[in-house]
Amino acid sequence: MNKKRYVVYAVVFLMLAVLVYLQFRTWRNFDWPRFFEYRPKWLHIIHGVVLIYIAYLLRAVRWKIFLRPVRKGASVLGLISPTLIGFAGLAILGRPGELIRPYLIARRENLNFASQIAVWAVERIFDIGGFTVLLVAAIFLPSKLRTFAAQSAYSHWIHATGFVLIALVVGLFLAAMLAAYKGDGIAGWVEDRFSHLARNLGHRIAQKIREFTLGLNTIHGPLSFIQLSAVSILMWWVIALAYKEVTHAYVAPMHDMSATKVLLLMGSSMIGSMEQLPGVGGGSQLATISALDHVFEIPKELAASCGIMLWLVSFVAVVPIGLLLAHLERLSLRRLSEETAHAEEVAPAESST
Repeated sequence: MNKKRYVVYAVVFLMLAVLVYLQFRTWRNFDWPRFFEYRPKWLHIIHGVVLIYIAYLLRAVRWKIFLRPVRKGASVLGLISPTLIGFAGLAILGRPGELIRPYLIARRENLNFASQIAVWAVERIFDIGGFTVLLVAAIFLPSKLRTFAAQSAYSHWIHATGFVLIALVVGLFLAAMLAAYKGDGIAGWVEDRFSHLARNLGHRIAQKIREFTLGLNTIHGPLSFIQLSAVSILMWWVIALAYKEVTHAYVAPMHDMSATKVLLLMGSSMIGSMEQLPGVGGGSQLATISALDHVFEIPKELAASCGIMLWLVSFVAVVPIGLLLAHLERLSLRRLSEETAHAEEVAPAESST
C-alpha cells in the first residue's frame, strides 16, 4: 500500500470520526442497554441475504448482455464467481478492490482489461438510472412513499431529490449520446486543451472519455438497451425488497417501512458509501442511521441497530461466499488488487490497440 493510499485512508478516518462524534453528540441520552436489547427476527434477515444474492445474480445477467457483442458464448454461471469475488473484495478492501470484478471477467473471457473497465463505467449509468426510475416513481406516483412525503417535514427535500435525480439521469443520457457520436473528437479536444495544466492530466481525462465511449459500444441496439434497463430496474427492486425484509425484522415502527419507503434509505446508503473505510464501512451506516432517525423518526437506538444490520446484509453478506470462491480458485484478494492497479495503468495502451 503506497503513501498516497495511507493519506486517503487517514483523511477518510478523520472525517468519519468527526461525523460519528457529531452524531452521538446529538444523542446525549443514547440508551446503550436498550440498543443491545433489540433482537431482529433472523428469518427476515436470511430472506434479506437471499434477495441480495439474487441481486448479484442479476448483475451477472446484466454483464452477460454487455458481453453479447464480443462473447456470445459467455454464461451467467461463469460470471457469478467473478461477481461475488469482486464484491467481496470491494467490501474488504474498499475502493482498491472496486475493479477486481472487471479484471477477473476480462481474464476469464480472454478480453483486454480496458474493455471491461469501459463496461464497468457504463454499468454505473444503468445503476443510477435503474434506481432513479424506482425512486422517482415512488415519489411522484401513488405509493406509501408519496403519502409519507406529503406528511413529512422533509417533503420539500424529498421532492427536490426526485427532480435532481431526473436531471442527473437526463444529463448522463445526453452525455452518453454525445460520447457515442463524438467521443473521439471530444477526447482529442480535451487532450489538447488540458495537457498543459498538469502532468498527463489531459491525456488521463481523454482516456476516460475513450474508455466510456468503448463501453457504449456494448449496447448493441435498442433491444439490448431495453434488456439492460429492465434488468437494472428489477435488480434495484430486489435490493429494495431485501432492505424491507431487514427493517421488518425489527419491532414497530419498523413494520411501516414499505419497499418504496426503503428506497430513501438505499439512496442515503449509496451516498454514504462514497466515504468508507476498507472492511469497516462507516459512511453507509451513518447515512442510513441518520435517515432513519431524522426522516422516519425511528428511535435512535433502533435506528442504529437497524442501520448496522442493513450494512451487514447489503455490503458484507457477500464476503463469506466470495472468500470461499476465491480460495477454491486460488486467488488472493490483495494480490488481485495489486494486479488490478497495475493493469489499470497499462489499460490505455490496451484500448488503443
